[in-house]
Amino acid sequence: MGMRGKSTASKYGNVAVTIHWLSAVLIVALLGLGFRAATTTDPDAKAQLLSIHAPLGFLMLVLTLARIAWWWWADRKPDPVAGTPALQHRAARAVHLLFYVVILGMGASGIGMLVLSGAGPVIFGAAPGPLPDFWNYLPRVPHGLGARAMLALLALHMAGAMYHHFIRRDGLLRRMWYGTD
Repeated sequence: MGMRGKSTASKYGNVAVTIHWLSAVLIVALLGLGFRAATTTDPDAKAQLLSIHAPLGFLMLVLTLARIAWWWWADRKPDPVAGTPALQHRAARAVHLLFYVVILGMGASGIGMLVLSGAGPVIFGAAPGPLPDFWNYLPRVPHGLGARAMLALLALHMAGAMYHHFIRRDGLLRRMWYGTD
C-alpha cells in the first residue's frame, strides 16, 4: 500500500482522506455536544460540555481552513465518477460547498458568541460565575440554524454515498479511503 499524499484522477490522497474523516468525527462530536449543551439545564454540566465543544469547534474551523488551502494550492480533486449524471454531480458539488459555508459560519458564530457573551473564562474554568443566556447574543441564532443545516447536509452526503455504494456500485466510497487505486 503506497503512501500517497496527493490525489490522483481516480482517488483522493491520504491528506484529503485524513482531513475528511477527521472532519466527519469532529462534526458528529460537535453536533452531539452542542445539542446536549443546548438542552442541559445544569449550569456546571453545560459549562463542562461547552469546555469540550468550544475547542473542538475551533479545531474544526482550523481544519476546514486547512482543507480549503489544501484544495486551493496543493492538490486537485479526482475526476467525477464515470457515468454520474451532470445534475447529480452539480448536487454533490453544491452539498460540499454548503458544508464549507456552514462550517465557516458555525465557527464564526461560535467565536462570536464566546466573545460577545464573555463566557470563555466561565467555560474554561478561569473564572467562577454563571453562564450567560446565549440567546441574548445575535450569533446564537445562526449557530443553531447552522447546526440544523449541518444535520441536513450530513443526511444528504451520507445518502449520496450510500446510493453510490449500494445502488450504483461504482466505487465512489472507496475513493475516500486509504490505499492505492
